[in-house]
Amino acid sequence: MRLFRTVGGSGRRPSPARACLALATVMLALGLARPGFAARPEVTIDPGDLPASALEAVTRAVDSMAAMADDQDGGEGIRLRRRAREATIDALATEGYFSPQVELEAGTDVAGPTWDISIVPGERTVVEAVDIVFLGALAEPEYAERAEQLRSSWGLKEGSPFRNDEWEAAKRSLLDAASERDFPAARLVDTAADIIVERSRAVLHVKLDSGPAVRLSGVEVRGLKRVPAGVVERYVRIRPGEPYDRARMVEWQQTLQAAPFFSGAKLDVDRTGISANPEEDPGMMPESLDSQQTRTEPAYRGPTHLTLPVVADVVESRPRRMSVALGVDDEAGPRIETVYRQNVVAGQAVELETGVRLDRLRRLGYADIHLVPNENGFRDSFGVLAQDSDIQGVHVRRLAVGAIRAKTYPASFKSRVEYETRYGARLSHERTDIDGLNAFTANNATATAELIRRDVNDKYDPREGTLLGLGAGVGTALDARNRFGRLSVRGQYWWSPTKRDVITVRGEVGRLWARDLNRVPDDFAFRTGGARSVRGYRYLGLGREVGNAVLGDAVLFVASIEGTRYFDERFGAALFVDTGNVASTFGSMKLATGVGTGLRVRTPAGPLSVDLAYAVRDKNVRLHFSLGIAF
Repeated sequence: MRLFRTVGGSGRRPSPARACLALATVMLALGLARPGFAARPEVTIDPGDLPASALEAVTRAVDSMAAMADDQDGGEGIRLRRRAREATIDALATEGYFSPQVELEAGTDVAGPTWDISIVPGERTVVEAVDIVFLGALAEPEYAERAEQLRSSWGLKEGSPFRNDEWEAAKRSLLDAASERDFPAARLVDTAADIIVERSRAVLHVKLDSGPAVRLSGVEVRGLKRVPAGVVERYVRIRPGEPYDRARMVEWQQTLQAAPFFSGAKLDVDRTGISANPEEDPGMMPESLDSQQTRTEPAYRGPTHLTLPVVADVVESRPRRMSVALGVDDEAGPRIETVYRQNVVAGQAVELETGVRLDRLRRLGYADIHLVPNENGFRDSFGVLAQDSDIQGVHVRRLAVGAIRAKTYPASFKSRVEYETRYGARLSHERTDIDGLNAFTANNATATAELIRRDVNDKYDPREGTLLGLGAGVGTALDARNRFGRLSVRGQYWWSPTKRDVITVRGEVGRLWARDLNRVPDDFAFRTGGARSVRGYRYLGLGREVGNAVLGDAVLFVASIEGTRYFDERFGAALFVDTGNVASTFGSMKLATGVGTGLRVRTPAGPLSVDLAYAVRDKNVRLHFSLGIAF
């Protein structure tokens, strides 16, 4: 291909007068000369009125020549200086200076040889006209609007200084924009920059062949051994006849890679016959192009419209996995959890997950079956749970069966905004012992729904963004003695005023309605307090005091503001103020406030938080800490 070509004679030579003289001294080497060999010269460049970007290009070119002096016989000096001058001229051409005056004078001083380079760059070439021609399906009337959008988005506009880097970037950007939708085999078939030296003008010519407009017919899967056929189609949901869209392809690929059945996946349309080189076609992944030069390829010869399958090459994940996690926090003390997962059960495309968790407050075991996504992208699961908990005088033994339908999806492919929906239903048999009051048994049916909107820079260590969650639930005792329902809203905001500082604001509001508040399941009524709510108070220690127990109440309010300064990538310190409580009504609520300071440590095992909080209401100090270690 042609980077640029000159048209006409060599042009007039610029006046030796210099409007602005800048002396840039570039120290390229200082070492001692070796016997029989030339030492690396000290280079001084007088750049004239070159801009910084052009001077940088010249410096790199001369540096590469000067570095060769260490390996050259002393008799090669004249030839090397000539090459250095030519390299300077070539570097100036890439920056749009095609008629420079360059002089290189060699000498010596006490440190060794010297090169004094003076430059009169002349007039910089600017873009006079841009001629973009489309071939293939993109040239047809049905894509006229798309073609006009591509032309208007061209990066190196008329009147702009001609720089080779910008010329290459504009071509890559055009190719990327053309191939992201409809035309996966788009290619550049001819590009040239005609340089008119006499007028310091450039006329740019770009010919792009879109190849055929591609629509999708379905999925062809390669690499399945153990996973049943049809699983990939549950994740890659193609509507036959839909147009090719690279963003959708990448989204499907990421979805497959995150599925429990696969450890790797690669998706692309079947390019047989439409790509000159399917492995290096610039249409699919422009970032794979040579960083210095945009390739051109032969024009496509074939139908202008094709319907092609998507080829999915997958690598199956291990069939069974076992994990163990250890942890500790200020309330539950030491904690151990084991989880076993199996991703194909009895030849069926389901994931079995079962686990046990033990700590001072809770003991639970569960077994869940996760189904592959349905045609709408929802992930269904169902399972059983056995739990024994004793928190703030409320001892609950629960056996339950339930089902959950969940879906996580981005607002759009290029957006970091993510939505998550969860719908659940549960039947439970519960034995509740309230210390100092009574004990009762209840059989309950509950249904819940939750919507989360997440917009953060990092899901696991956010520094800026927002999170909003809306929750609702209803339930009834099967003997109809009690009915209840709840609504809640929670939000969190992260802001980084500097690279080292993070300010976090969070809040939650909830409301519960119940015929008999004492018989509402403990995870439905509102209690608060502890490390992740109002620090300075016991875990779930803020609630309705009945007998020796703390029960849930009808309304909830929690608010917090925290400022963290990180001293480096691992360690930081925080100041915080938390407030909130639960009550029968918002009007009767008496806020409990906690203030304090804490240590933050980022570790490979997860975040370590140590907080020392003063409870203003109770006038005592409490230490909160948590650490998760997985192996």
